[in-house]
Amino acid sequence: MLGDYLPILLFILTSLVIGGVALTAGRLLGPNKPDSAKLSPYECGFEAFENSRMKFDVRYYLVAILFIIFDLEIAFLFPWAVVLDEIGIFGFLAMIVFLLVLVVGFVYEWMKGALEWD
Repeated sequence: MLGDYLPILLFILTSLVIGGVALTAGRLLGPNKPDSAKLSPYECGFEAFENSRMKFDVRYYLVAILFIIFDLEIAFLFPWAVVLDEIGIFGFLAMIVFLLVLVVGFVYEWMKGALEWD
């Protein structure tokens, strides 16, 4: 049973070692010259001017939802397009339903005004 999982275990172990070596090398070889400007908090390239607990405009969240919609669409369209011949009409109809759900989300974003920045 261990023989079945040995390649996966070796892959995980190798990736942990390579990641640890890269992080350690960056820490030891990289410059470390902190000053007050580098250690100060900032937001979008300028000094923070309000409380960090302030409410954000809902458009920030709507834009985040919009990015998630398009990321999901692309992430599922590529593998689907590769195996379209093998999955047949059922796979095609399932992707149409998926895309319709994404279109509903996109129309919601559009109607809420997330695409308009005044």
